[in-house]
Amino acid sequence: MTSAADAVLSAQSTIQEWQESLYKDLHAHPELSHQEVRTAKIVAEQLRNDGFAVHEGIGGTGVVGVFQNGDGPTVLLRADMDALPIAEATGLDYASTATGTDASGREVRIMHGCGHDVHVACLLGAARLMAGARESWAGTLVALFQPAEEMGDGARGMVDDGLTSRVPRPDVVLGQHVLAHPAGTLSPHPGAFLSMADSIRITLHGRGSHGSMPHLSIDPAVLASMVVVRLQGIVAREVPPGEFAVVTVGRVAVGAKSNIIDDHAVLELNIRTYDRSIRDQILGAIERIARAESAASGSPKEPDIEVYDSYPLTSNSEEATARVAEAFREHFGDLVTDFGRQTASEDFSAIPDAFGVPYTYWGVGGTDPEAYRQAEERGTVSSDIPANHSPRFAPVLEPTLQAGTGALVVAALAWLAR
Repeated sequence: MTSAADAVLSAQSTIQEWQESLYKDLHAHPELSHQEVRTAKIVAEQLRNDGFAVHEGIGGTGVVGVFQNGDGPTVLLRADMDALPIAEATGLDYASTATGTDASGREVRIMHGCGHDVHVACLLGAARLMAGARESWAGTLVALFQPAEEMGDGARGMVDDGLTSRVPRPDVVLGQHVLAHPAGTLSPHPGAFLSMADSIRITLHGRGSHGSMPHLSIDPAVLASMVVVRLQGIVAREVPPGEFAVVTVGRVAVGAKSNIIDDHAVLELNIRTYDRSIRDQILGAIERIARAESAASGSPKEPDIEVYDSYPLTSNSEEATARVAEAFREHFGDLVTDFGRQTASEDFSAIPDAFGVPYTYWGVGGTDPEAYRQAEERGTVSSDIPANHSPRFAPVLEPTLQAGTGALVVAALAWLAR
């Protein structure tokens, strides 16, 4: 007997040329967070063409399509749309040469270095297939395209703009992310899947002076260096062995000229955790170290410490994940694996949390399988396989698009199949 998934996906070959062309166009025309105007217009047009009722401008550039197909459950599928301020170095014939202005006013190169173009193309493909096979399912399909995931505030922006009152309440929310694993593989994972993340900005205060008169200064460069060194001991000496945590100093800014001792330094940090108590412990340790080193240096005032760009924990529902994993194994067989917990972070969970419904979020491989196999044999995966946010990150077209589209359809039908 033909399953609902087989019936819906039987038309997948008929949309391949359109979908690959769409993906290449999205990849060549990336847009920064909160600036996804062109992408949102394309999404809205495609959804309308496929019979969806479309809501635009939610949370800025967010788009939601609703396809009602009789009585039954409601499933929300989510994709993010924004790109990154990265100069692409993939060598693809459809590589981005786009530039734009970031939130600080800087002119930057732009690239889909995290695979959000894959997400958009896969969800539009799944929406088209579902709309064309309505006899195989019943209920309501909601296709949500979110802005500004890279800023960590896109999902919350849609919620704050009335998302929960503007679209039907789903029974489950489903999403996925392309990752640097063999293309075609899928990774449902129960419980914590993506880490919490917080960025911290610390402004350390000193006293400026001429470079030839260091005795008249309180040197913020030295102070910042001491703070950076001490921060390395948090995970090594304060977090219990076996608990996951990352503390990264991503930016140190001090001074403007070699013979000037400035009066302040700025550190920007990023932390990743899976446990809120560990997160709070690390934030407390960062503050303690910054204040103590400032006191030791004789700083004229306490450091300024700001926590920003916080991402929630993505912790998948056990029941929803089991349901999706069973459907995946039935349809995809041995291609279903477990990538394990990922240290990356997402704001996806803000959407199901706002509705108060369960969710599950899985990984989709996007790396050429043979290249990945060879790198595994050499033990060089970390150096030879470009990961998300790399200027060389370039998911192979197939079977990435086919698997990502199929995964959304199969997962949705775990609730919607007749």
